Amino acid sequence: MILSLSGVFLLGVVVFLFFRKDGLKGSHATVSALFGFYLSSTAIAPSIKAGGESLASLLGGLKF
Repeated sequence: MILSLSGVFLLGVVVFLFFRKDGLKGSHATVSALFGFYLSSTAIAPSIKAGGESLASLLGGLKF
């Protein structure tokens, strides 16, 4: 749960920065959000979740 909340927060910050700095239009952000909601109910959703978890564990294992 913590990972998904921090991932949502991180993606929200990225969208906000794109909106403020790179000229992302509100309609584009809305369409992207709706696409994400529809994508989450498809058969590919478990693969996307597994890929996100794999990436998170990879990044969490990096030592600087």
